[in-house]
Amino acid sequence: MNILPEHYRQRVYAGWIGKCIGVRFGAPIENWTYKEIRENLGILDGYLPLQPGKLFKPDDDTAFPMVLIKALRDWKGEISAETFAEGMLNYLADQRGTLWWGGYGISTEHTAYLNLANGISPSISGSAALNGSALAEQIGGQIFSDIWGLVYPNNPLEAARISEMASSISHDGEALQGARYIAALASLAFSFTSPEKLVRDALIALDPDSIYAQMVHAMLAFHAEHPHDWEAAYHYVFENFGYDRYAGVVPVIPNAAVIVLALLYGEGDYSRTICIGNMCGWDTDCNVGNLGAIMAVAVGLEGIDEKWRSPMQDELVLASIIGADNYLDIAECADRIADCAERLADIRSTRKPQRYHFSYPGSTQGWKISGEEPKIVQLWNTNTDPAQQTPGLCAVIKKLGKKSSASWYVKTSVHTKELTANYYGASFSPKLYPGQRVHATLHLPEDQCPNLLASIYIRDRNTGLTHQSQGVRLSGTTKLEYAIERIENAHISEVGIVVHHTGEGLVNAKVILQNLWWEGEADYCLDFSKERAEAGAITQWTFHRGFWRLEDASYVGSGPQDAETYTGSPDWADYTYSARIRSDIGSGHGILARVQGYRRRYALVLSASNRIVLLKKNKGQSIELGSATLLNADDEHIITLQVKANHLTALVDGKVVLEYTDEQDPYLSGQVGLLQGGGGRMTCLSVDVRPN
Repeated sequence: MNILPEHYRQRVYAGWIGKCIGVRFGAPIENWTYKEIRENLGILDGYLPLQPGKLFKPDDDTAFPMVLIKALRDWKGEISAETFAEGMLNYLADQRGTLWWGGYGISTEHTAYLNLANGISPSISGSAALNGSALAEQIGGQIFSDIWGLVYPNNPLEAARISEMASSISHDGEALQGARYIAALASLAFSFTSPEKLVRDALIALDPDSIYAQMVHAMLAFHAEHPHDWEAAYHYVFENFGYDRYAGVVPVIPNAAVIVLALLYGEGDYSRTICIGNMCGWDTDCNVGNLGAIMAVAVGLEGIDEKWRSPMQDELVLASIIGADNYLDIAECADRIADCAERLADIRSTRKPQRYHFSYPGSTQGWKISGEEPKIVQLWNTNTDPAQQTPGLCAVIKKLGKKSSASWYVKTSVHTKELTANYYGASFSPKLYPGQRVHATLHLPEDQCPNLLASIYIRDRNTGLTHQSQGVRLSGTTKLEYAIERIENAHISEVGIVVHHTGEGLVNAKVILQNLWWEGEADYCLDFSKERAEAGAITQWTFHRGFWRLEDASYVGSGPQDAETYTGSPDWADYTYSARIRSDIGSGHGILARVQGYRRRYALVLSASNRIVLLKKNKGQSIELGSATLLNADDEHIITLQVKANHLTALVDGKVVLEYTDEQDPYLSGQVGLLQGGGGRMTCLSVDVRPN
């Protein structure tokens, strides 16, 4: 039984933002040595600057753990290595993305992906017997494993067991010891008393005869003799556990020794610990990410200096084929982790569906002040002040006149040009679409100006125009609602709150946003005339394989293998999806509905011999659900798939051609997409999604 401690969700949030801080802190000097850092940068005690206005790039250290959490959320029945192998294949793109950096036999995870994709079992895909120990014993076994300590608090052996299971799809040997140890450290951090005790207690997860365990004992012994000199400890690590002693690109033992060193010499202080870890060099984003997660759980939010938290703005960019999940806020990630833990603990969640809830002290969940001359001077989380009775995000408004407005917003879509780098090829789909209904709760304290009207607004990136709900006068706690109208060729890039003053003179005010969320299916259409090339596909769309591009305001896909492209939200449930497509070369082209990743979705396909075929993909295997002969043999058709609960209705050129009720584990929600048959070319002239 997974027992969750008091204030569990807040500690998870601390651990996850602590990891994200560490990754961002370490990434600019990844693969630097201690000597290079000292000579070129001196002693680092804060972030190196990013380009102004840029979002920190996708990083595998944070992106892949969230894939593992998605895999766990999908899990039905007993957790196994297959659970995580399926997640890797389902959510990561072929030939690009989070783990695609080195090539077969160089990147451990890349190698494992190809092994799994080609039918090798999860028990073999990451083994030293198949891949050799030099590849199997790289750092990846530990860098993603702090997540399991967050899922299994105060349960180091179970955290270690699951981490080994997840890591075994790509790693073996000492790397699995690393996975177990880091998971145990993060788990035990929930009951933290001292660094030395934490390091010792986590040894319970290790094989006592492993090289990894011997290294931990050696570091403990050195620290006992030299308790105050971390630089001496670094030289000890360099001489006894350096890269020169191990094979491979990024061996696990040297970096693990740095983690143990930083924990021991960090003296229980978050900042000191991650700074020491960063100064030691080598795989800094990985090591400091692990350290950040462990120590943030240990000391809590109050132990993380604001200089680390403020620049993060709770924003996180990821890289998967689910584009709506590639821009998340850190609080939402924490919620997903905690939801998994509650499920494992057999706790029925009481969490409301509020996407932005601001319940974690200091969390802004990515919200920003808008306007070239903003009337809002500060956004702050009221949970940081125990005297505040109303939790939420407070907007402090100054000198708001009768003809002016104050607004604050959160991004619902990201353009790749906003990133500091994008060598993982991340692409994005909006989170919010026309047709959906947005809800918000605002609170106006009793002592504030009564002459304020508030609305929910959205911005369409393709036109630059804003659309908003009717204004509602604020009084005490006020609920707002906005049913977004159908907007052709829209790309909703932000949603926010705008406040107008209806009285005379200038006023100051404080307005608290308690929550904001949305629901429902889209009423959404594209003819691609407003879209642009982006990250191997086009704006609003992600893809899995193939060559996708714009040609003459149409969306074209081609390639030697089957290829897919996606848009929309994984939360869409019942809708009617249509696309006008033309088979230019070959067959097997069509549309996708209820897409839950590359290996789970429905497809309606124009096949050879003038037939239309309804398919279901489950764990990568296509199952035919029905087919029909088309009366019209033209190359261009409007094909439509209506999904309602577990019933599917296929239409071609407006006429029903077949129906099917899926009684075998039906997919009840998911994105939409397009399928290009292998060895061919298809053109999509327009797409349309409507609620049923």
